[in-house]
Amino acid sequence: MRTAFLLGSLALGLSACTVTVRPNVGLQGSGSNLITSLRPDRGEGSTYAVGEAVRVSISTRAPGYVTLLALQSNGNASVLVRNAYVQAGTTTFPRASDGVTFNVAEPRGLQRIRAIFTRVRPTTDLVLRGTYDNGRWNAESDAYLQPYNTADRDVQETYLYIR
Repeated sequence: MRTAFLLGSLALGLSACTVTVRPNVGLQGSGSNLITSLRPDRGEGSTYAVGEAVRVSISTRAPGYVTLLALQSNGNASVLVRNAYVQAGTTTFPRASDGVTFNVAEPRGLQRIRAIFTRVRPTTDLVLRGTYDNGRWNAESDAYLQPYNTADRDVQETYLYIR
């Protein structure tokens, strides 16, 4: 009787669990381990209401240049930060000197944030146009990183939800 009660309680408790799966990002430009952390201010996979401000922290092992991209649930992409110089350590965007805020907007759902880091100043700007699926999103990042030595570049991704 006691065993049945324990098993029933365990089953009830487990049925209330939520499993969150991180998107399979398939990043080709990654691997040099220059970015040690990338996360929204409430943590990876956190939820924000439309209109709320979000800050994104990136930690790097070396000084260099960061570009932050956002991919919305409908496939629209945008550049949040372009070629911003950062020291080694942690930098939170937007910085006070940027004079902007990042407020989440519709569409609701999964919002991916990608950080591209290079040790040298990029010679071109990453321009995003149209709608992106996972393949095109990765291809665009890969093409942008091609001119840079693998040891001098890194790319990481995090995500949040918009409700």
